[in-house]
Amino acid sequence: MLDIVLSLLGMIVASPFILVLIIAIKFTSKGPILFKQKRIGIHKRPFNILKFRTMKIETPSDTPTHLLTDPNQYITKIGKFLRKSSMDELPQLWNIFVGDMSIIGPRPALWNQYDLIEERDKYGANNVYPGLTGWAQINGRDEVSIEEKANLDGQYVKNITFYMDIRCIFGTILSVFKADGVLEGGTGSNKEVASSKERL
Repeated sequence: MLDIVLSLLGMIVASPFILVLIIAIKFTSKGPILFKQKRIGIHKRPFNILKFRTMKIETPSDTPTHLLTDPNQYITKIGKFLRKSSMDELPQLWNIFVGDMSIIGPRPALWNQYDLIEERDKYGANNVYPGLTGWAQINGRDEVSIEEKANLDGQYVKNITFYMDIRCIFGTILSVFKADGVLEGGTGSNKEVASSKERL
């Protein structure tokens, strides 16, 4: 219920800003406003995640950013801002509202990110709703390895509490303002960062 109420409130409050982003995306690059992608949800059930499109339409589909050769060449003019500020994730408020996702949880893996999905199985992290943000997001994001990301997701699953969710929310706000852990085309490039961060 909290997910439904907060996501609805978020869509209402953010609607003027969302409208501005829609106009900006439409008039700065060719292609649809929204980007749909098959992701893995609770119990590994697939669903279509929504994002504001930040990549050019000729970008290879269903390819994680870190597997693209020079991913910056595919990012649109406004896309760099949207990705760095995480504003491209705003349409996922709808995913939360309809029950595909939660506000807090492991970030949903691509359907073909088999290594991440397999690692998360070890910690039961595929058995909870994926989130708009989560513990791994505020502890390294793109900078941590697949193994470390799954481990952080497991820490969240093991310690799910309202207090933990509040920590993730405020940690996300801080990370967005600082643009922490945003590394286009990289994953696990700074394993020491996550390893040295606070643990539960």
